Amino acid sequence: MSSLGQQAYAGQMDTRLLEENVFNAIQAVLARSKRPLSTSDRARITQEIIDDILGNGPLEPLLRDPDITEIMVNRADSIYIEKAGLIHKTDLRFSSEEHLRRTIDRIVSRVGRRVDEASPMVDARLPDGSRVNAVLPPIALDGCSLTIRKFSKDPFTVKDLVTIGTLTRGSAEVLEACVRGRLNILISGGTGSGKTTTLNVLSSFIPDNERIITVEDAAELQLGQPHVLRMESRPANVEGQGQVTIRDLVRNSLRMRPDRIIVGEVRDAAALDMMQAMNTGHDGSLSTVHANSPRDALSRIETMVLMAGMDLPVRVIREQISSAINVVIQISRLRDGSRHVTSVSEITGMEGDTILMQDLFAFDYRQADESNALGRLIPTGITPNFAEKLSARGVDLTTEHFRVPWGK
Repeated sequence: MSSLGQQAYAGQMDTRLLEENVFNAIQAVLARSKRPLSTSDRARITQEIIDDILGNGPLEPLLRDPDITEIMVNRADSIYIEKAGLIHKTDLRFSSEEHLRRTIDRIVSRVGRRVDEASPMVDARLPDGSRVNAVLPPIALDGCSLTIRKFSKDPFTVKDLVTIGTLTRGSAEVLEACVRGRLNILISGGTGSGKTTTLNVLSSFIPDNERIITVEDAAELQLGQPHVLRMESRPANVEGQGQVTIRDLVRNSLRMRPDRIIVGEVRDAAALDMMQAMNTGHDGSLSTVHANSPRDALSRIETMVLMAGMDLPVRVIREQISSAINVVIQISRLRDGSRHVTSVSEITGMEGDTILMQDLFAFDYRQADESNALGRLIPTGITPNFAEKLSARGVDLTTEHFRVPWGK
């Protein structure tokens, strides 16, 4: 650091030139050192220093590990990871609180965000798309906190979800038909249950000739279609100006001639605009919501619509929801860390003030098998009402997809 000076952290030098200067400086320091070092020690020290100056310090080996899905830094000396759905403590640590703070500053500055005592919370993303949340004192009482939801370099495909047991082949075929048949789908689940992964897989079923607009807090979706426009919300600046909310983006997307609107997550009054979009010709829209069951998901949507301040009667809101959303997919992380779609439900209409739903697929814990799976997603035997709508749009589903397996 004494030989490089502040150029290492100023962020003004070309990355390739800075990397070359860092490498040369490290080699020069090691050459002057009288401490005997093996070749592997030299390589490890070189890599750690390069990671610190050009990357994210002790987090770099965790970011390079494809099996790690989440990194949680509670304090400078406390780093946890999530692997295969289970949380483990690591032996890694930052050298100091200032070291952790410097890493957070580097991450958020790359995407034009800022974090300090005046704005102690921030959402950002790494260059590879991984989602980052940082919290600083005085909000974080024990020191800076950093949470990274890793971004898969190779997006999951529907075959991957079937292989790991999140979906069955039959339910995957039904959901593909729902997307191609332009049904509005809501994916519900808890934190870390796999909602965004499932949303990304369902989005892959959208035909290439459609114009897709995505709206997200932090850009995570990886769509392979050629005609995709991505929009990301923006927080207010230090003067409290310039904020662009999800609701602003959803309303603006309606003026951009979309065939499909995909909202990464509905969490506020944007729910009203999303319902309006689904009810005004933008069929085939997709979104996610935090909820523990399909019924809870609808209740949360109802609550968020009320947050818009329109003072609408509850029955009117529920009628909007029942006509806008066709399918609710519930996904859960089970006790063994595995993620499974636990129900696929169809909204069939209203009876009085109640939204009617019926499960097309449900997770049966009695279907546990020798692979140590806790259960299996099976059809309930109910043929969906939307089958005729899909057929009118050229997408056919056979009754075989909904037949209850023998021996249930």
